[in-house]
Amino acid sequence: MSFSVSSSSDCTVSQPTSRRLGVVIDPIAAISPQKDSTLAMLLEGARRGWTLEYIELRDLRLRDGRAEATARPLEVRDQMSDWFTLGAPRDVMLGEFDLVLMRKDPPVDLEFIAATWILEAAEREGTLVSNRPQSLRDANEKLTATWFPHCTPPSLVSRDVAALRTFMEEQGRIVLKPLDAMGGRSVFVTGVGDLNATALLEEMTRRGTRTIIAQRYLPAVTETGDKRILLIDGEPVAGALARIPATGDFRANLAAGGRGEPAQLTDREREICAEIGPTLRARGLHFVGIDVIDGWLTEVNVTSPTGIRQIDRHFGTNVAALLFDVLEQGMGVSG
Repeated sequence: MSFSVSSSSDCTVSQPTSRRLGVVIDPIAAISPQKDSTLAMLLEGARRGWTLEYIELRDLRLRDGRAEATARPLEVRDQMSDWFTLGAPRDVMLGEFDLVLMRKDPPVDLEFIAATWILEAAEREGTLVSNRPQSLRDANEKLTATWFPHCTPPSLVSRDVAALRTFMEEQGRIVLKPLDAMGGRSVFVTGVGDLNATALLEEMTRRGTRTIIAQRYLPAVTETGDKRILLIDGEPVAGALARIPATGDFRANLAAGGRGEPAQLTDREREICAEIGPTLRARGLHFVGIDVIDGWLTEVNVTSPTGIRQIDRHFGTNVAALLFDVLEQGMGVSG
């Protein structure tokens, strides 16, 4: 089953203003408001009457086992300039929040992981944290697809240059990705006959000291693109975003110059969603963006998936409203 909703202008939500939402985010002044999914979530929260508070990673603390932060009141506006206002900073206990959205972009380094430990302390005090902190640690965005090997192209996770070269010889052409980046950064294609192949493998693995993932290269990406499909509580949103690489590039990421086009889900893609959805739901991964190329699952993005605003524009949906419906239901809030 897929979700389908009308545009936000067709919805009327009347909620009390006492509920508090904290968002852990990269600096909000640096976002692109026309395509930022976190802003879409915050706009929906404000529309529903949530009080918004702004937190960066550096603001989080754990004092005597209790999570706290320096937070600032936040107001947001759906416009391309002057889209936010921050109030004066003050110290707060995260356990006092009803909901915290963890929307910090990768890399998932030690600082990111430390933030999930702090947020887990807030979770123990009764705050709903989305996505669940433990699952943000467990579900590496490049490796989670391997939980479902029959949905994915052939892959190898290794730092052994010889093993990776053998895999390349078996597959012909492969894509190499680091495990902690995003937006198409440090992603390369190589293959048999490429004189740079060994050097690339050595550099990507830092001469055998860093684990990477290699996947069979799927040539259809240059024509049909890399399809971003959003799942809320394990269910796919109706409508997807096909990201088509720029001429002369294989990377479909919008951040790497790809263009987005509206796309419908195929039967194969619905099968993939049905296969992975229950696992995502059980792990508290309320909002996930998967990447599918030519019917193969290549990534499962859980940290700060994008695509809400583009899909909303193309299909007249309100994806953030679907997410808040799920989150509020989980907190026992009636609309």
